[in-house]
Amino acid sequence: MKVGVISLGCAKNLVDTENLLGLLRANDIELVQKQEDADAIIINTCGFIESAKKEAIDTILDAIEEKGEKKLIVMGCLTQRYKQDLVKELPEVDRFIAIDEYEKMGNILSSVLGVRISNTYGKSTRVLSGKPWMAYLRIADGCDNRCSYCAIPNIRGDMVSAPQEELVNEAKRLIQQGVKELNLVAQDSSRYGYDIDGKLHLSSLIKELDALEGVKWIRILYLYPDEIPDDLIQTMKETKHVLPYFDIPIQHGNNRLLKMMNRRGSRELILERTRKIREELPEAILRTTLITGFPSETEAEHQDNLSLMKEIEWDHLGAFTYSKEEDTKAYELEDNLSQEEKNRRLKEINDLQREISANRMSRYLGKEDDVLVESIDALTGMYLGRSSLYAPDDIDGNVRFQSDADIPFGEIVRVKYKKVSGHNLIAERLD
Repeated sequence: MKVGVISLGCAKNLVDTENLLGLLRANDIELVQKQEDADAIIINTCGFIESAKKEAIDTILDAIEEKGEKKLIVMGCLTQRYKQDLVKELPEVDRFIAIDEYEKMGNILSSVLGVRISNTYGKSTRVLSGKPWMAYLRIADGCDNRCSYCAIPNIRGDMVSAPQEELVNEAKRLIQQGVKELNLVAQDSSRYGYDIDGKLHLSSLIKELDALEGVKWIRILYLYPDEIPDDLIQTMKETKHVLPYFDIPIQHGNNRLLKMMNRRGSRELILERTRKIREELPEAILRTTLITGFPSETEAEHQDNLSLMKEIEWDHLGAFTYSKEEDTKAYELEDNLSQEEKNRRLKEINDLQREISANRMSRYLGKEDDVLVESIDALTGMYLGRSSLYAPDDIDGNVRFQSDADIPFGEIVRVKYKKVSGHNLIAERLD
C-alpha cells in the first residue's frame, strides 16, 4: 500500500500530519511524494479563515479530479467544522475524519484502506515532513480564549496541555533524529499547564528542554501579552538555548477594539510588557500580529495601530484584513468597511513595518552570528538561512550570503552582517 499525504494550514496542523506519517510508517505503509504513485491520498485540511477553507476545497477538488481508483481521505480542521456538509457535497471522498476521531485513526484507516493499521496515532515516532533540522513541538491543543473573531475553540475545543514528561521525551526523540531547532507552539503557549492546576508552567517546561543535550535553539511562539510574567522573562534570560524571541499576537492597538475582540489586556499592558522585555533582554526580538478592518474600526483607531507600531517598534509583524467567520461572535457584527478600505489600511501597516524592520535590523550590521543554512537561491546563487532573529514560518525574513564552498543544508555557519535588504539581512561567511 502506497499513501501520499498533503498537509495544509498552520504549524500545529503540521504536527498532526507528522503524527499521521509516523503511524503509517510504523505500519509498513510506503509514503510517496507523487499523487500518481499512490494507492490512497490523505489531505489534512485547515478551516480557520476563508482563504484557508478555499485552499482546502480546491485541493480536495483537484484530488477528486485525479482520483481514479485511489482512495481519498480528508481530515483536519475543515472536516471537524463542516463534516456533515462535506459528506453531502463531496461523495467522491471515501472518508472524512474529524479531529475528535483521531484516537480511532488506526481503526478508520484500516477500514478504508483494507490493510491493518494499529490504533496508535500520536504514539508512533513522528515523521518530519519538512526540514529535518527543525521541528515544531506542540505543547497544547485547543484554546480557552474566546476571541470574538476566532473559530478555533469551536474546532479544536478547550485547551489541553500535553504532560511535561511526554513533551521532554518527544523533544529527546526529535533531537536524536537530528533536530537542532525546537519551536514550541500552541494556540496560547503562555497558558501552558493552566488547564491542569490553574498555574502557568511554561517556565518549568523550557528549563527542562534547555537542559537537553544536542538542541541548539528553542523558540516559543504564540505568547499572550497578559500572560508573560516576570519569572518567564527571567527564565528566558537565564537559559542557554531558549531564544529571547517573543511572538506576541496583540491583534490591535486600540482598547475599544481589543474589548470588541474579547482580548485580555490593554494597549497600556502591551506597552508595559514589551518595555519590560527590552529592559531585561535588550537583544530580544519582538514579533506580533495585527488585524485591520475589524467591524466599526474608525480611521482614528486604525491610526492607533500605527502609533503603537511606532512606539514599540516590533522587529517582525504580520497583518491581515478582517473577514467574517461563522460561528464566532463577531460574525453578527456589521462588516461596514469595504475590502478596498481594508486593503488600504493593510498597506499602510505593511509599509510602516517595512521601515521599522529595516531600522531594527540595521543594529546588527557589523555583528557576527550563527546561521542555520536551509536553501540556495537558484537565481542569485546565495545561500538562504536563518539566525536566531528569524522564525521558520516565512513571516520574518532570512539571512542571505555567498559561499565558494558547498554547504550542506542544515549546517550552521558563522557570518557577519553587512547589509539590510527589506526584512532580510545580507551577510558574508566567516568560516
